[in-house]
Amino acid sequence: MSLAKKLINDPNDVETEFIDGLMETYPSLQFLDGYPSVKVVFRADVYPGPPYDKVAVISGGGSGHEPAHAGFVGEGMLTAAICGDVFASPTVDAILAGIRTVTGPMGCLLIIKNYTGDRLNFGLAAEQAKSEGYKVESVIVEDDCSIPPPLEMAGRRGLAGTILVHKVAGAAADAGLSLADVAAEARYASENVGTMGVALKACTLPGRIFTDRFGPTKMEVGLGIHGEPGAHVTDIQPVEAVVSQLLNQILSKEINYLPIPRGERVVLMVNGLGGTPLMELMIAAGKAVPQLMVEHGLAVERVYTGSFMTSLDMEGLSISIMRADRSILQRLDAETKAPYWPVGVSGNRLPAKIPVPIPRSRSTKIVESQPPKLTEQGQLLEQVIVAAATALIQLKDTLNEWDTKVGDGDCGSTMYKGATAVLGDMKNYPLNDAAETVGEIGSTIGKSMGGTSGIIYSILCKAACAQLKTSSHSVITSKQWAKALAAAIEAVSKYGGAKVGYRTLLDALIPALSSLEERLYSGDDPATAFLTSSQAALNGAESTKTMRAKAGRTLYVPQETQSSVPDPGAYATASWYRAAALAVKNKPKSI
Repeated sequence: MSLAKKLINDPNDVETEFIDGLMETYPSLQFLDGYPSVKVVFRADVYPGPPYDKVAVISGGGSGHEPAHAGFVGEGMLTAAICGDVFASPTVDAILAGIRTVTGPMGCLLIIKNYTGDRLNFGLAAEQAKSEGYKVESVIVEDDCSIPPPLEMAGRRGLAGTILVHKVAGAAADAGLSLADVAAEARYASENVGTMGVALKACTLPGRIFTDRFGPTKMEVGLGIHGEPGAHVTDIQPVEAVVSQLLNQILSKEINYLPIPRGERVVLMVNGLGGTPLMELMIAAGKAVPQLMVEHGLAVERVYTGSFMTSLDMEGLSISIMRADRSILQRLDAETKAPYWPVGVSGNRLPAKIPVPIPRSRSTKIVESQPPKLTEQGQLLEQVIVAAATALIQLKDTLNEWDTKVGDGDCGSTMYKGATAVLGDMKNYPLNDAAETVGEIGSTIGKSMGGTSGIIYSILCKAACAQLKTSSHSVITSKQWAKALAAAIEAVSKYGGAKVGYRTLLDALIPALSSLEERLYSGDDPATAFLTSSQAALNGAESTKTMRAKAGRTLYVPQETQSSVPDPGAYATASWYRAAALAVKNKPKSI
């Protein structure tokens, strides 16, 4: 076993070096000269200077939860954050230093997550500060909904819902309220928020060996933010089911963690635990909102999605629900300069957003359905399209496997999307008009494939379409098809910058075109010439093994890896070209 990979220096310095980076990034933040035992981040406009004339809101805890807590220091939110070592409560001396730095005559509010170390250290610091003449109030946040009663002495843990409490308290303090009123609003917020978490992989402490206690098929539900095991282990489920489980637990009528009756308004926070991509968090948010509305009868007024209180690199998320009356929404929407608060969320949510129709191209013919009777050319074109698309569908796994070695691993899936979309749209193609059909295929690919491949194939089809339209005859000859292929290759090379030998799809198409033109102008039967040129396409694709990539993501892959497989894009191109040629060669006698 080996140490987990981390972009750090000395594991013992991660906390202070994080603060150093934060200081370089945000001019509005400042820190105390007390490393390593005193790690305090505070608003630069509060100290030094005249005594702060509003209630100071102070929070903190162990490091490893970034951006919490220091990332939420700013006007309208926290006045100071006290940072401990990773997953360890800050010392009493550090907390006292923070209180003394930012607390003026209005006093300070300590927002404390319900962990024994935090309660003891912040509590002792509060008592010491009071003995020095400071006005101090405390609010304990215990929003964890995974621990069923009886809760014994420890109670429920403080989790990501604490961030919402920070915002409510910070806005109340910024509005000039008294210490008692700020504390009352923070306490009300803390009593009306519930959180539940799930993880797919445990976190790894800096300088430690990673141990995977979950295994490849399990997830833990109801866990905290310090790497401790969850309430129970279960099989990995689709995110929609996971979201449903978390919401049902938070809003359980039996355990009554968060008694919110149907018809109430709520705020939703989907919080990443450190190693979860934003894409997955947004998917979870997209599933949570309709479930809250339909299954629980709640109006979702605000949605906050991102990583707010993490657990180092843990893969997972937590969901927090807060009752949202008018006063809570006012505090959440109040302006703040805290770096990591999602400022774009403020304002009333629409109950539902209806997608806006895509504007049609002015030059696109509106095709409602295939003509009632296909011509001979239309029937053959239909068979060719089906054959080419089917070839790509069958290659999905092979192309993905190759692309995992030399690209981003999705070539097969991308081709599959395009091919299935073409088959789905084919009923609307004007198959008796070859030029328009090729253009429509380009439109389908452009909408369905995405990425560079989608653009390249769209250009290929649109250029071929434009060339075919120069024909004055309804039936397209083999030589006109060859000219269309030449025009398509020229356009792809012009806009994409690739040439023969660059290890791209052109290494299949250029040899195919050369062979096709040679055989056609030598008088070969068009179907035979097409089939012969398809072998040239396959040979060209295979030859990419010996090429050094000069375009695309493969450019950054070592040569020995490149030489292990052909270029997936070139092979895909050669494969559909070959399938199309075989369909022409083996066309039924009825066509």
